[in-house]
Order: sequence, then structure tokens, then C-alpha cells
Amino acid sequence: MLDYISVQQASEKWEISKRRIQKLCGENRIDGAVRFGRAWAIPKDAEKPVDARKRGMNDGK
Repeated sequence: MLDYISVQQASEKWEISKRRIQKLCGENRIDGAVRFGRAWAIPKDAEKPVDARKRGMNDGK
């Protein structure tokens, strides 16, 4: 069975806000995240999703 971490722990691990983690979970962008009532459980080995809001250096914009 997978080990899970909380939104707070993921926030500290990935250095992004708790609210951003919640939004990513709600958008199904974190593989394996499950909701229990009002709380999210995130797999301990889940990868931080790529931030689609940021532009790369080579996109010409």
C-alpha cells in the first residue's frame, strides 16, 4: 500500500502554497491524489506537476 502525505507536507516538500496544492489536486494534476471528506491525501512519491503558467526560455516570447 502507498504511503500518503498531507497538503501541508506536500506544500513544504515542493515549496508551493497549500492552496496551489489543493487546486492541483482538484484539477487531477497530481497522480494518485485522493480526497477524504475535505482533505486530500497525496502519494508520498508523487512528482510535482509542471507549472503550465511559466514560459520556457526557448519559446520565443
